[in-house]
Amino acid sequence: MAEALARMHAPDWEVHSAGIEPGEDANPNAVRAMSEVGYDLSKHRPRHVSDFKRTTFDLVAKMDVPDVGNFVSAKWVENWDIPDPANGGIEEFRKVRELIEERVRAVLAQPQQDVLSRAA
Repeated sequence: MAEALARMHAPDWEVHSAGIEPGEDANPNAVRAMSEVGYDLSKHRPRHVSDFKRTTFDLVAKMDVPDVGNFVSAKWVENWDIPDPANGGIEEFRKVRELIEERVRAVLAQPQQDVLSRAA
C-alpha cells in the first residue's frame, strides 16, 4: 500500500516497496483497501528487501521492522511506526492506508530541496 500511495501522490518519483517476510501475493484486504481509493493492487507481487541490496535509496520509510540496515542502503531512514495490518480485517487495512497516506503527504509537503538535503 505504501508504494501504491506514493505512486499516486508522487508519480514522478521512483518508488519501491519490499518486506522482510513478503507473502506470495498482495493481501486481498490490501487490494480491496487500495481499490477503494482508485488503485489496482491486484497485480502487485511482494518483494523481499534483498532484491534491492545493490541500491542506495534517498529515503527509506520503514514500518513495523526493527532495522533495515542489513538489507538496504539509504541516505535517510524514517521510522513511520505503522503496524502491519496482515492479521486484521479490512477496517485495519483502511486505518493503515490512511496512516501511510498522511506520512506520504507529509514528505511531499516539504520543499523538494529540503527532502533532498535531508537525504544527502
